[in-house]
Amino acid sequence: MSETDEREIKMIVAMVRPDKLGDVKKSLAEVGAPSLTVTNVSGRGSQPAKKGQWRGEEYVVDLHQKVKIECVVADAPVEDVVEAIKEGAHTGEKGDGKVFVLPVEEAHQVRTGESGPDAV
Repeated sequence: MSETDEREIKMIVAMVRPDKLGDVKKSLAEVGAPSLTVTNVSGRGSQPAKKGQWRGEEYVVDLHQKVKIECVVADAPVEDVVEAIKEGAHTGEKGDGKVFVLPVEEAHQVRTGESGPDAV
């Protein structure tokens, strides 16, 4: 990244309910951040564990299925991207998810060779 290019690159990472992914994608596209990576994950937070029974044995499910969304931005305002994720993922119930914002030190576009914010 050149010294004259002061655009910061940020990675926004969110864990949300799988059924809210479509709403989050739509919200991100509306704020100009359509590029994302999605991974199916499981985890535990404030959402309560669920108890069940199978073949007479009781079991506890304390890892819940989520999707991890990663979005790297240089041109879209980070606050707008975070708000878009929060709005798209919100149900008002425990387990709606979390959003984290991380600095990105470098970015490189493999195809074009561009680096810095232009690579994003």
